Amino acid sequence: MSDHTATVEWVRGEQPFTDNRYSRAHDWTFDGGAVVRGSSAPTSVPAPMSDPAAVDPEEALVAAVSACHMLFFLALSGKAGFVIDRYRDAASGTLARDDRGRMSMTEIVLRPAVTWAGAEPDAAKLADLHDQSHRLCYIANSIRGEVRIEPA
Repeated sequence: MSDHTATVEWVRGEQPFTDNRYSRAHDWTFDGGAVVRGSSAPTSVPAPMSDPAAVDPEEALVAAVSACHMLFFLALSGKAGFVIDRYRDAASGTLARDDRGRMSMTEIVLRPAVTWAGAEPDAAKLADLHDQSHRLCYIANSIRGEVRIEPA
């Protein structure tokens, strides 16, 4: 077991609040000192109340699943003797009503493109590496929606 923390802070400042037109921009501070500007998604709350340049929770969830899968994939590939020069995932998530009628991230699709140095795994081994990575990814294991992997 391990604990992981983040501090999420929003400050109203001088802006009105009860008119519901306040900025949703806020900061995510992580234990290593990284600070990420967060906001609601512009599809949920229109600009200027949302900051389109900031990371919204929906994007963060997609990125967390993608990064978790990648980190296991890198480790498993190295243990299997394969060398990776580059890994790039154009991941996406779908926000829709789920079977309970609630808005939910109903699907996340990972589209990893891997550049290998030297020997490459055959199709069966590549599929196995992705399958193992998916089963080990505790972020994907923590969500209800489907996570699909479509290697490039």
